[in-house]
Amino acid sequence: MMELFDFIMHIDVHLEEFLAAYGLWVYAILFAIIFVETGVVVMPFLPGDSLLFATGMLAAKFPESLNVWIVLVLLLIAAIAGDALNYSIGRYFGMRVTRIKIFGKSFIKPEHIEKTHTFYEKYGPTTIIIARFVPIVRTLAPFVGGVGKMKYSTFLTYNVIGAFLWVVSLTLAGYYLGRMEIVKDNFGKVVLIIIGLSLLPIILPVLKHWINKRKQKKADEEKPTIEQ
Repeated sequence: MMELFDFIMHIDVHLEEFLAAYGLWVYAILFAIIFVETGVVVMPFLPGDSLLFATGMLAAKFPESLNVWIVLVLLLIAAIAGDALNYSIGRYFGMRVTRIKIFGKSFIKPEHIEKTHTFYEKYGPTTIIIARFVPIVRTLAPFVGGVGKMKYSTFLTYNVIGAFLWVVSLTLAGYYLGRMEIVKDNFGKVVLIIIGLSLLPIILPVLKHWINKRKQKKADEEKPTIEQ
C-alpha cells in the first residue's frame, strides 16, 4: 500500500522514468492504466486524476517525446472504452464480480457500492459524468449502471461527455499549469489538493449527515427538559 501511495505522490517522477526507459511505449502504459482503472471494477485504486495531470506536465516538459494531442486522443479512447467494458461487466455478470479477490483481498467494499447507488439516486444518469472526477465511484459508476440495466444509448452519451471533460480538463491543466515553477516544486501538495477536491462529493454528504445527526441528538436530549 505504501508503494502505491509513493507512486501517486511522485507520479511525475515515475512517469519521467517510464519515458526515459520505454520511450514511445509510455503511450501504451498510460493507455493501459486509464483503461484498467475505468474498465476493471476490481481496480478502483489506480491514480486517474493525478496521472492525467502529471501526463500533461510531462508533455509540456518533453514535447518532442510526448505529444499532448496524441495523449489526449489515446486517453480519451481509453476512458470511453474502459467505462464501456465496466458497464458490460455489470450488465452481463452482475454483482458476482464484486466477490473476486486479488491476493486474498477484496478491493470492492459494500459501502463503495452503496455510495455509488446514492450518487445514482441523487444525480441519475449524470452520475456517469460526475463520477469521472470522484475516485472509486469513477470505477464503480459504469459497473452499477450495467447492473441496473441502464439503457446503453443513454450510458454511451454520458460516458463520452464525461470522458471528454475529465481527460481534457485535467491533462490540459497539467500541461499549462505544470510549466509554473511553484507547481513543479510542490507536485506532492498539488496531488493532495486534486485528491481533496475530487473527494468533496463524498465528504460533503457525509459531513452534512453527521451535522444533522448531531442536531437531532441535541434536540432529543433537550426535549424532556422542554416538556418539564
